[in-house]
Amino acid sequence: MSFPLLTATAVLPAVGAIATAAVPAKRRTAAKWLALLFSLATLAVAAVVAVRFDPSGARYQLTESHSWIRDFGVRYELGVDGIGLALIALTALLIPFVILAGWNDADPLETGNTRWRPTQGFFALILLVEAMVIISFEATDVFLFYIFFEAMLIPMYFLIGGFGDRAGPHGEKEAATQRSYAAVKFLLYNLVGGLIMLAAVIGLYVVAGSFSLSEIAEARASGSLDMATSTERLLFLGFFFAFAVKAPLWPLHTWLPNAMGEATAPVAVLITAVVDKVGTFAMLRFCLQLFPEASKWATPAILVLALISIVYGALLAVGQRDIKRLVAYASISHFGFIILGIFAMTSQGQSGATLYMVNHGISTAALMLVAGFLISRRGSRLIADYGGVQKVAPVLAGTFLIGGLATLSLPGLAPFVSEFLVLVGTFSRYPVVGIIATVGIVLAALYTLVLYQRTMTGPVKPSNAGIADLKARELTVVVPLIAVLIFLGVYPKPLTELVNPAVKHTLSDVHKKDPKPEVEAAHK
Repeated sequence: MSFPLLTATAVLPAVGAIATAAVPAKRRTAAKWLALLFSLATLAVAAVVAVRFDPSGARYQLTESHSWIRDFGVRYELGVDGIGLALIALTALLIPFVILAGWNDADPLETGNTRWRPTQGFFALILLVEAMVIISFEATDVFLFYIFFEAMLIPMYFLIGGFGDRAGPHGEKEAATQRSYAAVKFLLYNLVGGLIMLAAVIGLYVVAGSFSLSEIAEARASGSLDMATSTERLLFLGFFFAFAVKAPLWPLHTWLPNAMGEATAPVAVLITAVVDKVGTFAMLRFCLQLFPEASKWATPAILVLALISIVYGALLAVGQRDIKRLVAYASISHFGFIILGIFAMTSQGQSGATLYMVNHGISTAALMLVAGFLISRRGSRLIADYGGVQKVAPVLAGTFLIGGLATLSLPGLAPFVSEFLVLVGTFSRYPVVGIIATVGIVLAALYTLVLYQRTMTGPVKPSNAGIADLKARELTVVVPLIAVLIFLGVYPKPLTELVNPAVKHTLSDVHKKDPKPEVEAAHK
């Protein structure tokens, strides 16, 4: 029996969470280093998985299958394709930087008569989220996926509500109320989506007699599983609703600005760069694979919602006065592009959507973490409180600019490749939709450059004169992320070679082929 690498990628951070939580309360530094060590070990195992994976091999590789709840047909089944592996690598890469960036976020609020924040709990919860997200990317049993899809809400609830931002515009009492509101809103939205999905999961089992993706695919291929049209559409809607909440897609997005605004910058990165990717990933793995005809039926409506997300999120980002909420609304716009690429039903669109998930995670992490370093120095999230920062902290301003340019998909940085592929893939099948989506690019340039202008340029405000530049720990967080953005921006081949075979499988599930280019037809 081969070593269970996929299980190890999820078990390592889970064990790390337990070990970190068990560290004595007064040994906060030891807890931080232990959490970082486990996150790096997880990254190392994920690297081994990537080396062992053969993009030209079977669809799902390094598979594991064990009977779990025999009476209900639930199995512990894991497998990874190129799309899942890309997102596992993203998660394993980002978590060490999240831990380093949040190194002091859970330290005591006061000295002397100390009011403790459970430092060990903060880092343990981050590792627990990592474990649940990774196994969600690996699960090929629908019920197993559902359990962790829902379970990750619990540690995220405590990270938002219990370890919120100290630099809010409110007093401590009102800030605590706002954090609690944001955490409850996050939990309720996602719980409602999860409950609807649970009904659909049960319905799928009643119809298919199995939770296994492979068994359901075999039954479809052999003709022994023939869902009624109305049944397939209802089940699709149950799954898609939950994933659209998690993504988030307009109009189910309203929890995200509150959650990201009230969370610390590292936790905000955890939300939008890691957890939310489970929603868009699941659209590819479950919606399209389990319900191909319903997916095609729902495509026009979903494309409209994606377009609204793109334009609406960007417009609200333009008008934001809060740095973190601006990044949150920008992320809503970017998730609109991801969903647009998925449901364009072209190889370019879906490859672009997968690359977008990875590249958005890295670029948002870079921008948000630098913004968090800035906010921690000044003690304010309001854009109006800044100005002239580049004169007193040039390295901070420079890294902030690169993160912002990546957010607006500047050529030469990783998000450009993914956004270009999404638009090309969309335009080839839905030209009008592709043209409208380009409005999001123009608005992204507007909100990003205006944000930089208002915070970094101009005369130095007296209150900003003491802002220090990035320190060694902070540079250790930011520089590698920027390096990855540049590397994937000029050489995306490692990612495209990884995801393209998986995208071909997904398109074959929905019986779609790329439209033939009109130029090629004209030559004939």
